[in-house]
Amino acid sequence: MEEDCCARQLIYGDGEFNADGLDRFVKEVKLAECGLSYAVVAIMGPQSSGKSTLLNHLFRTKFREMDAYSGRSQTTKGIWIAKCVGIEPCTIAMDLEGTDGRERGEDDTTFEKQSALFALAVSDIVLINMWCHDIGREQAANKPLLKTVFQVMMRLFSPRKTKLLFVIRDKTKTPFEYLEPVLREDIQKVEVVALSSYEEKEEKFNEEVAQLRQLFFHSISPGGLAGDRRGVVPASGFSFSAQQIWKVIKQNKDLDLPAHKVMVATVRCEEIANQKFKQLVHDERWLALEEAVETGPVQGFGKRLSSILATYLSEYDMEAIYFDEGVRNSKRQFLESKVLDFVYPAYSAMLGHLRSKVLEDFQVRLEQSLNKGEGFASSVRTCAQSSMLEFEKGCADAAIQQANWDASKVREKLRRDIDVHTSSVRSAKLAELNSTYEKKLSSSLSGPVEALLETGAKDTWASIRKLLNCETEVAVSEFSTAVANFELDNETVVKMKQHLKDYARNVVETRAREEAGKIMIHMKDRFGTVFNYDSDSMPRVWTGKDDIRSITKDARTASLKLLSTMAAIRLDEKPDNIENVLVSSLVDGTVTVSSSQNRKLGPSTDPLASSSWEEVSSKDTLITPVQCKSMWRQFKAETEYSVTQAISAQEAHKRSNNWLPPPWAIMAMIVLGFNEFMMLLKNPLYLLVLFIVFLLSKALWVQMDISGQFQHGALSGILSISSRFLPTIMNLLRKLAEEAQGNQTPEAQGPPVSLASQSYRNETPQPNPVTSSFPESSVSSNISTSDSGMEYSSPPLRQRRTANVEEVES
Repeated sequence: MEEDCCARQLIYGDGEFNADGLDRFVKEVKLAECGLSYAVVAIMGPQSSGKSTLLNHLFRTKFREMDAYSGRSQTTKGIWIAKCVGIEPCTIAMDLEGTDGRERGEDDTTFEKQSALFALAVSDIVLINMWCHDIGREQAANKPLLKTVFQVMMRLFSPRKTKLLFVIRDKTKTPFEYLEPVLREDIQKVEVVALSSYEEKEEKFNEEVAQLRQLFFHSISPGGLAGDRRGVVPASGFSFSAQQIWKVIKQNKDLDLPAHKVMVATVRCEEIANQKFKQLVHDERWLALEEAVETGPVQGFGKRLSSILATYLSEYDMEAIYFDEGVRNSKRQFLESKVLDFVYPAYSAMLGHLRSKVLEDFQVRLEQSLNKGEGFASSVRTCAQSSMLEFEKGCADAAIQQANWDASKVREKLRRDIDVHTSSVRSAKLAELNSTYEKKLSSSLSGPVEALLETGAKDTWASIRKLLNCETEVAVSEFSTAVANFELDNETVVKMKQHLKDYARNVVETRAREEAGKIMIHMKDRFGTVFNYDSDSMPRVWTGKDDIRSITKDARTASLKLLSTMAAIRLDEKPDNIENVLVSSLVDGTVTVSSSQNRKLGPSTDPLASSSWEEVSSKDTLITPVQCKSMWRQFKAETEYSVTQAISAQEAHKRSNNWLPPPWAIMAMIVLGFNEFMMLLKNPLYLLVLFIVFLLSKALWVQMDISGQFQHGALSGILSISSRFLPTIMNLLRKLAEEAQGNQTPEAQGPPVSLASQSYRNETPQPNPVTSSFPESSVSSNISTSDSGMEYSSPPLRQRRTANVEEVES
């Protein structure tokens, strides 16, 4: 298929530039792909001088030619452009409107000059077509226009020169040697060729044109017609360059071609850079990589991104290689900077994911290491080094060849995150360790301290101090061994040890304050223990031999010693006089008897009328002297009932053990019963009857346990005896009958329990409306009453209640 020349009109006759047509032409002939491997040939000359015909024969174009049979008139208007067919490299032919045309007139030479200047600025080779017989003429040979063109060439085109080729048409018999010097009169660097007449010697013309055509093959090679390539605009910038040159020429401005070259290079390189950037933005590989890096770290991120960037940067270099080097490099730096700014967020996201992953791995490895029992400090060092090495590898993998981005900020943030997590874990572990030893101290101190305080012995606080020091030393020693793995500074370790010591002391003080708050209960328990139990821990039975006053004083003294023990904290081994003050003020100074009305006034100066103890600090004071005095009054009031009950029980015991009547009653019985006594002696039968009555009475006494029945009161005893009297008589008679018959029946396993006795055991004591109600106490008493006396026993005192000495059987 024959190649198309793609002829287009470049500039219209009115001077308007056909930019769209030029762009289409560039695309059709694929001029932008040629780089610097292209040439532009323009032809200028008088109107109807055969310019279009010459181009069509020389380059096989299809410019419109003049029809000689229609007359001689203007054929080409403006400037036309076409591709030379069959010429390598790519060659562009421009057909200019002829000069000295009738249509524009004699004075309208502006377009001629503009088009000629345009051709000189754009073209590598300019063909000047002229008739042979016009050589030597001024106007016919376009001498003024040529002079103007030569002057412009001398001023503008440095260092590159446009090749001028004079084509003499329809050569005559005048030798060529005489014609060439005339043409070289104004400029030296020209070439001249002569062609035969196309109309008269067409075959000769075609042969000469074919020879001339050979000059345009490889015209850009060194030594060729367009061998000087300095300042050539790359093919991709030809369209823009031509537009800007014509714009400057139309505005009648000075045409600075070197500056124009830089301007063209600037615009075209910037266009190429923007084009490559847009292609990168929509590149599928980049979009996939960007999407992947949003969700997490991407393996081989740096290599993949470097490959993408290298593709577009290399494409830019290839397309902009023929433009000005300074402009090209500048725009490349601009493109590279723009591209790097565009992809940097993805790189930052990659480093962020990498930092998060490394931090998570550090946390997991540290926890696993600690769970295996390895030391904390050594585990942190090992895991941190491993994590930082992993981060460095990740940074190297994420780095791209086109940038030397600094990851130091992310690295420092990772270090800070590792330090923060390490500090958090260290604090948690130390807190856990501290809590463990605190619980251990609390467990080992609370119970023993409470027991020691409850005993209230003289060496209670000495024992507590010894216990505190022993347990604290053990705990601190074990804690020091455990905390050594953390490699803390000495000051921190000392503070933590001191904290444990302070905690242990605080446990003791807290327990002491709690027990001090229950001092009244402890005092009453101590009083009940001493008062109601003897030295063998057996319950006391209040007989006439017991010294209640002495026992009461001993019990209250023991309670007072307990109060003095809990009055202050004595962990510093400082001597105090609390016990002596309390004993002298509350026991010796005010002696307590059975009734509150019998108290004696103490000394005029009361040492307990104070809110602090001598030689005891306020922080170590548990119970102030005033509080001790108030508690002692309350204590005595609440224990007075127990003492009263003991005294009553002792008096009842004395009465129950005295069966004989008073001496005066015995004397009266002897005097008044003398006659009856003499009668019994005179009649022995009465004695036998009395003896039998005595035996029966004795049997009834034993069987009915009369003395035991009257221990619960006279009325209760009478009711019980009356209910059991008849069954007991019947039982005795049955036994006598069985003995008489020789068949003795087995005795009853025990006396029958009467309803009254059962009722007595289930009864509850009721208050006596006559006697006054005593305050509640931890002491309870049981009183047994009979006709002959009363016996009293007291269990340990726990709770105080109202009681009545006499109990009524319901």
